[in-house]
Amino acid sequence: MMLTDGLFGDEELGGVMGTPAQIAAMLLSEAALARVQGRLGIIPGDAAQAIATIAGTLHPDPAGLSEAAARAGIGAQAVVGVLKTACGDHAGWVHFGVTSQDIQDTGLILQLREALTLIEARIRALDGRLAAKAVEYAALPVPARTRFQLAAPTTLGAKISVWRAPLSRHLDRLAELRPRLSNVSLYGAAGTGAALAPRMGEVRAAMAAELDLGAPAVPWHATRDAIVELGGWLALVTGSLGKIGADLILLGQSEIGEVSAGTGGGSSTMPQKSNPVAAEALVSLARLNAGAVGTLHQAMIHAQERDGSALALEWQILPGMVVHTGAGLRLAQELADTLAPCPARIEATFANDRGAMMAEAAGFHLSQHMPRAEALKLVSAALAEIAASETETLAGALSRLAPDHDWSAILSPAKNTGDAGSTAG
Repeated sequence: MMLTDGLFGDEELGGVMGTPAQIAAMLLSEAALARVQGRLGIIPGDAAQAIATIAGTLHPDPAGLSEAAARAGIGAQAVVGVLKTACGDHAGWVHFGVTSQDIQDTGLILQLREALTLIEARIRALDGRLAAKAVEYAALPVPARTRFQLAAPTTLGAKISVWRAPLSRHLDRLAELRPRLSNVSLYGAAGTGAALAPRMGEVRAAMAAELDLGAPAVPWHATRDAIVELGGWLALVTGSLGKIGADLILLGQSEIGEVSAGTGGGSSTMPQKSNPVAAEALVSLARLNAGAVGTLHQAMIHAQERDGSALALEWQILPGMVVHTGAGLRLAQELADTLAPCPARIEATFANDRGAMMAEAAGFHLSQHMPRAEALKLVSAALAEIAASETETLAGALSRLAPDHDWSAILSPAKNTGDAGSTAG
């Protein structure tokens, strides 16, 4: 428990990925295994029914399992031990012919399935809110900045559309990776299914159907590419949210203040401040997941048929990445809901720039009437006049250097946003 869990954590996703949910998912896997084995005549029917019933109602205290899990180096073994004790005379048929990693992995996939359903719903909700904001502000000119410098006009709607664009791609990627991830694990001690040979494949397929999962023939105890792919996807999602956060921090800083979002956090000693806490958190969460995915890749270096050191990396890293993604989406939704332009500050930025960001537009306009080199020379001369004066504007300087053009209209920000409005709409 950390004091900042309310910011960087997520109660709903934390519940899905937490220890009680992990135990419940493993017990659900054991119940499915028992039902299938009873149906196929591999274990006695009365034992199968008893095991499935007890597994479905058992709620062991996680604290009571920690010592056994630490001793075994895998949580599933502790859960199986408790289930066997609870099943009494039927204990010998619990976990029959399988290995702890089968149950650990199958339970993880059940947890991830629920977590990804929640994350997908949040992405869709955020996408919808940003879409509405992009349409609302499709025609509102704002200064664009490249490399932290004023560049040219765009619209707020176009900027929001850039934030929104990756979200649909993330949903496409999720749809593609789900079949590679959503698989049962049932291969036995060395991945050969020898304990239930020649029926392990039959049991695996039936258990997969019971849990609505896939059933690959080749074991994935030691090939964690699907898990690492998921980690990469989570980092992509939070990375896109981090871009939103970084933009909002800059747009809301004291000297700019062109966009507001969120309620802000106060300073303990500077009462004038409203810190962009949620936007900062999006950046932090993106960086946390970006670092974590690199560590998660280490879990692919998985020696032989099963490697506890590789698995431990995954167990320690992946749940946090899921929770951080949930936290990022929660915060991004709050920011999107409250996002609003500050028109006076936007106008002030345009006014203080005195038209310099319209230099490109001026050059292209003049190129329609004279050689481009001559046009650029005139624009450079006008910019020099702006630099030498505290009040001169680009429109004013060009009115003297290249008269007979309505420079105020030509250099209006609203007329120089290109395709920004249609992109946002």
